[in-house]
Formats: sequence, C-alpha cells, structure tokens
Amino acid sequence: MLLAPGTILQRMYLKERLALLKPGFFVEIGIGDGSLSSLLCQLGWKGIGFEINEDTAEKASQSMKCYVDSGQYEVRQQNWLYNQDNLKADLIVSSMVIEHLNESEETLYFKRCESALAQSGICILLVPSSMKYWGIEDEIAGHYKRYSKETLSALMDKLGWEVSHYSSLTYPFSNILFPVSEYLVRKAEKNKLSLSMDIKTKLSGNRQVPYKTSYPKVFKLILNEKVLFPFHWLQKKFSNHPDALVAYLECKPLSKGGDVIL
Repeated sequence: MLLAPGTILQRMYLKERLALLKPGFFVEIGIGDGSLSSLLCQLGWKGIGFEINEDTAEKASQSMKCYVDSGQYEVRQQNWLYNQDNLKADLIVSSMVIEHLNESEETLYFKRCESALAQSGICILLVPSSMKYWGIEDEIAGHYKRYSKETLSALMDKLGWEVSHYSSLTYPFSNILFPVSEYLVRKAEKNKLSLSMDIKTKLSGNRQVPYKTSYPKVFKLILNEKVLFPFHWLQKKFSNHPDALVAYLECKPLSKGGDVIL
C-alpha cells in the first residue's frame, strides 16, 4: 500500500518520536487503513484499534492479519467515545480524528483518554492545522475545524491537560501541493458535500481519490522515505510555522502528574 507523501512525512516524524519511548500497550482511535497501527506493531507495541466504520475496520483487520492472528493487535468496530472497557494504555494515538468532533464530543474524547491512560502514559495527536487552508477536503471529510498551536494550547488548558511536545508538520511540501489536492478532491468527492457530518466522518477513513489517496504502483519510486527525506528535514526546520497543514502534539492530563520530557 502506497501512502500519500504528506502521510509519509508525518510517519517519518512520528517514528523519530516513538524511538524515544519504550514499547508497551497502545490504543489507536480511528485506524483508517491501519498504517499507523501497523507501524506501532512493527516497533514492538501491542495494541487495540477503534474504528466506527464497519467496512474500514474489516479492511484494516485484513491488512494487519499477521498482527491480529498473533494476538499482538485487535480491531474493534466501536465508537471510542462510548467504550467503557477498563483499559490502561501507555500510548493513545489518533491521526486526523478530533477535528471530526463537535465541542461536546471533543471534551468526551479527552475524558475517555484520561480514564484509559496509564499513570505514565501519553497521548499523541495529529490534526489538520491552519484555518487559512480550510478547503473542500475539510468540507467533504466532515471537519468542524482546523487547529493551530494557540487553539490546541487553549484546549489543553480548558481540559486540564498539558502539552509536552508540539511541532508543525509537512510544511512547505503540502502547501505547495495544496491547489492540486483541492482539484483532485473536488473532482472525485464533491458529491459528498450534501451528506451529513456523521456520514462524512464514517466515509473519511476509506477514501479513494486517484493520485491523492491511491497511486499507480510505479509511484513507489518516489513515494518513499528516501526520496522525501529532504522534505522531512524541511518540515523540522519549519516546526513552528503557522501555515503548516498538520500539527503534531504530545500531551497528557494533569491528573496523571508531572511533565513528560521527550
């Protein structure tokens, strides 16, 4: 499976951050194609993935069959907000999830994370950022907002959480490609604009947009970490740029005590 270039850049940064953590038990919320959970399993983590879309959950189960069969990973077709299992995770991670939540759901999300985190656990969030770049992809995917460093900090303060690490990601690569992305999404998915927010959210984890979410096999020659490494270096150079299209956040509730130094 070929990942989008922006996703590859995010994964490159995430791998560097995960290298600072001892593998343990993780929960991923909104697993989509399973690529993030697969990365964690490859790094020695054991975990559970939550996904609200039945078809998406089934596809993720198949793509991660080796980890599911070995007992290292479990897919649950459930809404994380209403799960009541007594979980104690060392890591809770979500990529492009909380922007789909309204304000009350957003609060519930973090309350559920707080109850499911181990005492020394942390949350990692990847979210769309910069309202300046609000576009059709936000509209068809069921987004309520794009974040910024300031709005994320304010959200953490309101909820009684603390930020231990923040970085802007994919700048300037994704910004350069933004007009192309908008064109491809509008061409392939404009019919979704009339759908409800709930339906848009359920469909967002299983999108098929040629040259945006799916690529010919020959594209593996350019869609790889080696080719994209210069842009990985650039995204780290611009780690606080306000126009970056993705924000990366490590955080934990104050109730768990102490700063996380990573």
